[in-house]
Amino acid sequence: MPRLYWETLRHLRPVQIYGRAWSRAIRPQPNLCPAPPLRAHQGPWVTPARRRRSLTGSEEFCFLNEAHSLSHHGWDDPALSKLWRYNLHYFDDLNAEGAAWREPWHKALIARWIAENPPGAGSGWEPYPTSLRIVNWIKWALAGNAFGGEALHSLAIQTRWLVRRLEHHLLGNHLLANAKALVFAGSFFSGREAEGWRQLGFRLLEREVDEQILADGGHFELSTMYHALALEDMLDLVNVMRSSGATVPPAWGAKIAAMRGWLACMCHPDGEIAFFNDAAIGIAPSPKALERYARRLGFPSREAVRNGCTWLRDSGYIRLQDSRAVALIDVARVGPDHLPGHAHADTLSFELSVRGQRVIVNSGTSLYGSGLERQRQRGTAAHNTVVIDGQDSSEVWSGFRVARRARPHGLSVTQAVGGPVVACGHDGYARLPGRPYHHRTWIFAEDGLTVRDAVRGSHAVAEALFHFHPDHTAILSEDGRSGRLILASTEVLRWRLACGEARLQPSSWHSEFGLSQPSQCLAVRLNEGKSAVEFRWSAA
Repeated sequence: MPRLYWETLRHLRPVQIYGRAWSRAIRPQPNLCPAPPLRAHQGPWVTPARRRRSLTGSEEFCFLNEAHSLSHHGWDDPALSKLWRYNLHYFDDLNAEGAAWREPWHKALIARWIAENPPGAGSGWEPYPTSLRIVNWIKWALAGNAFGGEALHSLAIQTRWLVRRLEHHLLGNHLLANAKALVFAGSFFSGREAEGWRQLGFRLLEREVDEQILADGGHFELSTMYHALALEDMLDLVNVMRSSGATVPPAWGAKIAAMRGWLACMCHPDGEIAFFNDAAIGIAPSPKALERYARRLGFPSREAVRNGCTWLRDSGYIRLQDSRAVALIDVARVGPDHLPGHAHADTLSFELSVRGQRVIVNSGTSLYGSGLERQRQRGTAAHNTVVIDGQDSSEVWSGFRVARRARPHGLSVTQAVGGPVVACGHDGYARLPGRPYHHRTWIFAEDGLTVRDAVRGSHAVAEALFHFHPDHTAILSEDGRSGRLILASTEVLRWRLACGEARLQPSSWHSEFGLSQPSQCLAVRLNEGKSAVEFRWSAA
C-alpha cells in the first residue's frame, strides 16, 4: 500500500496536495448578506441541451436508473450512494426534457431545498454539486421562470460559498465546473460583487480551457463522457455571455468546433459515445442534443466524419471507417499524469461497429465508489485488450486512483493496399517479473479487421479479450479455431484464429450507470507470445 500511494502521489501537482489540506482544514462561514441586483440582459437566452427527465413525481426522482423518494430519504441519506445524492442536489430536471410541465414542482423543490439545506451543511454544499446547481437555477430563471427573492438570496449565498471552496485540489472537470458557475452568477447579477465573481471565473477559464481542451478538440481527461460534459460547458458559457452582453473570447469558436468534431469521431454509428475510460450514456446530453444546441447558438454545421483513417493525435484515439464498419482504437495514455481519476486500464483496447450495430464493446461504467465492482470495471479484463498474468496494464485502485500506468510506444499509422494499418505497444506490464511488453496491430480492410497481438518477455499466461455486445450471441466452433456472432438469427460477424487458442466466457456490459447486461467474451490465449484473430463481415 505505501508503494501504491507513492506511485500515485508523485505525479500530483503541489496545488493538489496543499489544496486538499486547505479544503479539509478551512471551513468558511456562509456570507448571508443580501443578493446583488439582477443584471439587465442584453441578448436572447437560447434553449440549452436537454437531459432526460429525472423528476417523476413531486417528490420522486430517478437517477442512475435508481428511483427513490425525497419524502422517504431526505436530501442526504447515507444509505444512498454519494453520486445519487449529488444528482439530487444538481437540479438537472429544471432544464430537462418537458421541464415546463413540471414548473410547479420545480418551484416547490427550490423552496424546500432552501429550507432544508442550511448554508454550508451536507453533501449539497460541496463545491461540485453547488456549481451545477447554481448553473441550473440560473438557466431555469433565464428561461423565463419566476425566481423569488428567497431563491435569489440563496443563489448569492451559494456563489459566495463556492468562491471560498474552489476545487484546486481536484482540478480538471471539477474546477472547470466551478469557474463556469462563477461566470453564470456574475452574468446573472450585477454590481461590484457580481463582477468580481465573473472576473474570477474568467481568470480560471483562461487557464483551464487552454489546458483541458487539447489541440485536436479532445478533453484532456480522455473520457468520451466527460468530453461531452465539457462541450456542454463551453456552449453554456457562450450562451450566458452573449445573453449578458459579455464578449466571448475569439479563440473559443475554434475550440468548440474542434470539440464537436472530436465527439463525432468518438461516436458509433448509433449516435452515442464509445466507452473509453469512465464513460456511460445518459450522464451528459446526447451528442445529437449537443449538436442541435450548437446550431441554435449559430455555430456552422459540422462536417460529417469521412471514411478512412482519422487520427486524433493529441488525445491518442484513432477512428477507422468505411461504408460497412467503424473501429475506434485507444493508443492513448491513461490521462494527464496529475489527473488520471477517470482512467481505466484500457490501453490498446478498441471498439467495433458493423453495419450500424455495436459488435465489440468495452464494458462501460455503471457505478463509482471504491468497491470491487468499480475496480473490476476499471480493470484491463473488462476491455478489449491483452491481460498478462491476470494483472491490470495500469495499476487502477480505490475509486479514482492510478499508481504505475501504461504508456504507449512506437505508434505507427500506415496505408496498406487493403486499408489502414495501426500498430502500437505499451510498457504497462514492465513492472511484472520478466518485464513483458505488449504490442498490437490492427489491419482494417474492406471485409474485416485483423487483430494481431505479441507479448515479448517472460510471462505465464497472456490472453486477448474481445467483449461482444449483449444483443449478439456468439457461437464457437468445436475445434475452438473459429466462430460467428448472431443477431436475431442473422449473422453479423465471423472470426477465425490464425494463431492462439480460444474459448467463450461470460461477461457484462454497462451502457449506463445502474445497468448491467450479461454478454459474452471471446478469450484468446496467446501461443508462444502471439495471437491473431481475423474478424470478417459479409457485404450484405
